[in-house]
Amino acid sequence: MLPNGKTNLIALDLGIHGDPIKALERIVQIAKSGVDDHVVARELIALSDGRAETRPVLGMFLGGAGLADSILYCRNQIYPLGLSNGLSHFLTAIAVLVSLLFGIRARFLPPSSNPVRISLIRDGELAGRFSVLIVTTLEKLLLGTRTGESQRGNMKLMAVDQSLSALLRLGWASLFRRMGKTKMQGIHLEQGDTIRIEGDHSSVILDGELFEASEGHPIVLRSTQPVPFLRLAA
Repeated sequence: MLPNGKTNLIALDLGIHGDPIKALERIVQIAKSGVDDHVVARELIALSDGRAETRPVLGMFLGGAGLADSILYCRNQIYPLGLSNGLSHFLTAIAVLVSLLFGIRARFLPPSSNPVRISLIRDGELAGRFSVLIVTTLEKLLLGTRTGESQRGNMKLMAVDQSLSALLRLGWASLFRRMGKTKMQGIHLEQGDTIRIEGDHSSVILDGELFEASEGHPIVLRSTQPVPFLRLAA
């Protein structure tokens, strides 16, 4: 998985970053000496509408609710300005904070997220408006936060309430590596092998591809069997 696009979280999880040509050269070196020490297993996320006849879409990182809205805002409003990735993401974060802090709703700011219902089969339900919704099989989420080892067959979910205080707690926990060590108000960390997302025109983005849940047409996520990947750091 060579780095490509704007975020490269999957490549980062596998220890691949920077120039993709140099990463490819490193892969060739590993192939010459043997790949056994570099092979790691990762489950994938299978996204579908829940029907058996529907062919699922596979990925490793899903962003939804306010996070998906922010990604689309950055993609459609900020990237066209021709700024660097880092500056684009910084401006997007500032816009999100301004809209939350002052309650401003304008075309030049990210929209307020729609209410969603998140069901973890056999493990209850979350409902509300969330600034951040992440489902992943990666070890690393955002801001360098590691989720720790998951149980086989379990996807990791993080949902952050749509409030400035919850976002500040998320930033503090990520900065000081406290995520998951203590329970924090407004931050929900769960695991499950089946996750159902319902809402009215609620967007999710799976590895860069946009999907939308609507009333009566939920998005269903299931974890797959482990698939081998090559990690550059042994």
